Amino acid sequence: MPVLVASDLDRTLIYSAAALALTMPDARAPRLLCVEVHEARPLSYMTETAAQLLTDLGDTAVFVPTTTRTRKQYQRINLPGPAPKYAICANGGHLLVDGATDPDWHAQVQARLAEQCAPLAEIQDHLMATASPAWVRKHRIAEDLFAYLVVERELLPEEWVKELAVWAENRGWTVSLQGRKIYAVPKPLTKSAAVHEVARRTGADLTLAAGDSLLDADLLLAADKGWRPGHGELADANWTAPTISALPERGVLAGERILREFLKATRTGAPR
Repeated sequence: MPVLVASDLDRTLIYSAAALALTMPDARAPRLLCVEVHEARPLSYMTETAAQLLTDLGDTAVFVPTTTRTRKQYQRINLPGPAPKYAICANGGHLLVDGATDPDWHAQVQARLAEQCAPLAEIQDHLMATASPAWVRKHRIAEDLFAYLVVERELLPEEWVKELAVWAENRGWTVSLQGRKIYAVPKPLTKSAAVHEVARRTGADLTLAAGDSLLDADLLLAADKGWRPGHGELADANWTAPTISALPERGVLAGERILREFLKATRTGAPR
C-alpha cells in the first residue's frame, strides 16, 4: 500500500531569504537551490541536500504539497523531483489532480462553508473597518474562500489580533498570524479534509505530515505521524500531540530534517 506524505510548503519545506535562519559562518552555510521566482526575482529556497531528499521521496511515496497558497501562487513553485499527481491549495479549498482543479471536490467545499460559517463578505467588511492603514499594506481575498492582510509586524497591535480571533471564532472562522500575513480562514476549510480524500483515492494506509502554523494543526493531527519545525506558530505555542515530533531545527535546515524524517518513516514504516 502506498505511503502518503502531505507537507506544508512555506517555512516547512521552502523558505524565503528572510526565513532561512542561517546562523553558521558564511563559509559553512549550505548550498541553496531557488525553487520559486516571482516577477523575475528569486523568492523561495531549499538546500541542495533537501532537493535531493525530496526527489528520493517522490520516487518512494505519494508526495502531496499541501498549502494555504492560492493555485496561482502554488504554480510558480518549481519543486525538484517527480511532478506530484495531487496537490492541495487554498488550505484545502482546491484539490489539484495533474495540475487541474477537481470541480466536484471544490463544490463540496463551497457547500460546507455556506452551511457552517459566516460568509466571506462579512469577514472582509470587518477587516476593512477595523484594520488600520498605519500597519496594513495589502488586503487580499484568496480564491473567494478566505481573506488575509499583509502587515508591518513591528507596528501591528497584538491586542487587535487577539480581538479579531475572538470575533472570528464566534462566526466559525479562525485567525492565523504567519510572518507578515494575518489569515482569516473558515474553520471547515481544512487541509486534513483534502488529505483524507487523497488517501481514499490512493488507498494509502500510512499518512505522514509536516507543518509550522496553526493552519497545519489539523493536518498534523490527521496523520499517523507528524513533524513540526522549531520555528513558527506551533513552536511558539509549544504545541504538540502524541503522534507529533517537535524538531529542534529552525529555518531552512528544518526543511532538510523534515524530509529526512519523511524518508526514514516511508522506508521503515511508522506506528499505525
